Amino acid sequence: MNLTLSHLIALLPLLIVCATVIVVMLGIAWRRHHVATATMTTIGLNAALFSLLAVLTVTPIRVSPLLLIDNYAVLYMALILIAGLASTTLAHAYLEGFDDQKEEFYMLLGCSVLGGLTMVASDHLLSLFFGLELLSVPLYGMAAYAFRTRLSLESGIKYMVLSAAASAFLLFGMALLYAESGSLAFADLGARLTEGGGHASWLLMGIGMMVIAMAFKLSLVPFHLWTADVYEGAPAPVTAFLATVSKIAVFALLMRLFMSAPVTDMASLHTTVAFIAFLSMLVGNLMALRQDNIKRLMGYSSIGHLGYLLTVVVASDDMALLTTGIYLITYVATTLATFGVIALVSSPWQGSDVSSLKFYRGLFWRRPYLAAVMTVMMLSLAGIPMTAGFIGKFYVLATGVEAQLWWLVAGVIIGSAISLYYYLRVMVMLYLHPTEEEEYDASSDWGQRAGGIMVILLALAVLILGVYPQPMIMLVSGATLG
Repeated sequence: MNLTLSHLIALLPLLIVCATVIVVMLGIAWRRHHVATATMTTIGLNAALFSLLAVLTVTPIRVSPLLLIDNYAVLYMALILIAGLASTTLAHAYLEGFDDQKEEFYMLLGCSVLGGLTMVASDHLLSLFFGLELLSVPLYGMAAYAFRTRLSLESGIKYMVLSAAASAFLLFGMALLYAESGSLAFADLGARLTEGGGHASWLLMGIGMMVIAMAFKLSLVPFHLWTADVYEGAPAPVTAFLATVSKIAVFALLMRLFMSAPVTDMASLHTTVAFIAFLSMLVGNLMALRQDNIKRLMGYSSIGHLGYLLTVVVASDDMALLTTGIYLITYVATTLATFGVIALVSSPWQGSDVSSLKFYRGLFWRRPYLAAVMTVMMLSLAGIPMTAGFIGKFYVLATGVEAQLWWLVAGVIIGSAISLYYYLRVMVMLYLHPTEEEEYDASSDWGQRAGGIMVILLALAVLILGVYPQPMIMLVSGATLG
């Protein structure tokens, strides 16, 4: 297959991110400078984001048997790059107080973004595995970046060990699928089953093992035990990145697999995924009720949210792609802003993050704008009307009702009702009068930082999309497969 100019244009985001990682690496080798490294990373990610406009002129296009660049891939590439930019912005302020090497963080982040971009364009199991590993391996180092603290090192080791186990499941599942279908391309998987040949049990086992690996990456029950510990121990900008980029990439890929691969069209598989979704909604929200650490609370909350979204995978109907796009956009905006507030309150780094809820008591009286942003995010995560989160949950419920998945619809409603308690609890804490021991303030010039502007813009976006979601709906409607 000969590469043409159209192919190179389609690959522009990946090529630009690759070049950014190389430039950052060479810059570190020549002379260490934190601001310069962060600036180069920001410029590179912005260039990759704007290059998507050029990519839209050539989509859909198959770059190779491994990669399919279509409007669907472009949408999730944009989300990944925006989340990467937000994490870079937060990391710059956060790492100012870090008493070790800072610059390698941005190289790891760039590599992980590159893995995410590869995953959302994957149309082949080989590129799926390559992208997943390129996304995950840098995250081990990022989670343990503050390795001199016990919690950070512990989070990196836990994520590495359990991620390796998930990769083993993924590879074994891929081997079983290849043994039966003779192909690794999504569209060809299950062709023998459709034609009446092959062993359905081996195909089901193979795709089931792949779903287990994806469930680990998405923190779905019962593969969720690592989530709270990793969220708590990792530095706040890393947690923001992990909670958004890895979830976007894996879920976008899962949707592509379920919508385009005939092998996934099995009743028993859909029943299993539905059961995982229902458990995730209930267990995630029930576990969050008992948390006094906001990072652990958000970790368990994410389990519930991914459970809601898994309803769309079970439905796999005409509304599925639209609902997935809308929900992920709202989830990413609210999660980035929430962890953005945590990162700004914790910046510059002073040995640990400010994650205990008691330190957020009375935040309104010390940093009113950050408290206002956190309030909007909690309302959005709870699915309160006039916020983007309400639009996302509305579409999930509409998809479930249209597919007549009544018990999953009930799970979404019950989970949302339970979550109201702990989201409102965080909001109330923000406006109570602080006591002396809660007077923790790592930095008073947050307004001078790009991170402060970023979280305010995200809060405004959440409110605007909650009132006028039509532009978001139209954007996602155009993100079609192939």
